[in-house]
Amino acid sequence: MKRIPVYLLALILLGVGGGLAYFLMKDMEGPSIRISPDNGKAGATQEITVYMYDEGSEVKSVNISVRKNNVSSHLLSHTFDPPAKEAQFSFTLENAKLRDGSFELEVKANDTSMAGFGKGNSTTRLFEMRYDSVPPRLSVRTAPPYIYRGGAGCIAFTANEELAAAGVKVNELFFPAYRQDNGEYICFFAFPYNVEMKDYKPVITAQDLAGNIVTSRLAHYPLARNFRTDTINLSDNFLESKDGEFTELVPGNMTPLQRYLVVNGDIRRENDVKLLEFGKQSADTMLWSGTFARLPNASSPAGFAEFRSYVYNGELVDQQTHLGSDLASVRQAAIPAANDGVVIFTGYMGIYGEMVLIDHGLGLQTLYSHMSNIHVSPGDIVSKGQTIGQTGATGMAGGDHLHFGVYVSGFPVNPIEWFDAQWIRDKITDRLRLPGEAIQ
Repeated sequence: MKRIPVYLLALILLGVGGGLAYFLMKDMEGPSIRISPDNGKAGATQEITVYMYDEGSEVKSVNISVRKNNVSSHLLSHTFDPPAKEAQFSFTLENAKLRDGSFELEVKANDTSMAGFGKGNSTTRLFEMRYDSVPPRLSVRTAPPYIYRGGAGCIAFTANEELAAAGVKVNELFFPAYRQDNGEYICFFAFPYNVEMKDYKPVITAQDLAGNIVTSRLAHYPLARNFRTDTINLSDNFLESKDGEFTELVPGNMTPLQRYLVVNGDIRRENDVKLLEFGKQSADTMLWSGTFARLPNASSPAGFAEFRSYVYNGELVDQQTHLGSDLASVRQAAIPAANDGVVIFTGYMGIYGEMVLIDHGLGLQTLYSHMSNIHVSPGDIVSKGQTIGQTGATGMAGGDHLHFGVYVSGFPVNPIEWFDAQWIRDKITDRLRLPGEAIQ
């Protein structure tokens, strides 16, 4: 056998060694680490999420400890299976046995690189934090509100510390409060039209930056209000006149009645969800003032929370609730913006047809639908009385009119209240300055 020259063997070994060194050393950086929330506070139930990213390989594991008074205590570990370039892990300090005061959160993340002869790279980050187990304390500054079923109310309150979230909760609905420059929080909320008097039990709730929550029954005076019922007779002519428009919403082979019922049910519910989403896109200051402008010289053929039964050929085929005020004057009447605000949506939306949605701040929004023409665009700042479009018969409308809606954090309330100067003065503007009691 022919022997390999020494110099050639050396070159081979050098190449192999160099390749191995490159393979072992090409990734010398550990994962990047950040946490959320990163506000320096934490409580026992506050969920903390660690976000990790590794440029050269993948995140393999994370170890979490707490350090107080130079004593480190291991809290938990987690191995990612499979490893990932981006990874996250959530936990609480419930088992950390911490007392109120400052501590350090130690997060160590390991990757899958071959650095350290297969051990991988690691990154350790220390986060200076303060453990807080005391819930916030609220002081309501307004007298208990009188609020009609289907209507709106408001409260103002202060807190003894910065809050992560606050508002009024009604069953599954949450109406957020908005912090003002003077430190007070203002919250508009609803007495839902579909909640009975005996079941209306609003609570005020707040969460501080450490995750501590305070909840208390909100003092209020509920007032009864009944709503009208109506029967809508569906004719073949009407259904056929809408079928072309609704085919774009609900394509497929079905009768005009079947398509109409899908729009009146499924599409209506989709629209409700979308309006709740829009309700979160509100300015944190009051953009409006005074009463809300009504379509001039208009009759009101249908009111808020009117319960409608839909009949076809003498048979009940559907039931829905009308969640606005119908206002009718002349064909293609000019529609005024009800109050100052910012346009946040224009365009076609399901049962409402061509529609405009204006934000007035603090969760308060107005809806204008069935329009024939729209003269504004999203982002436009509008003034009370400014023409935003013209009435029409798009969407579910059976004739030319304006469907006008008022929404609080995306939930419909009775528009009639907002046309009433005395109601706005008594229930909103004047009472915001009244004193209240502290909530512990």
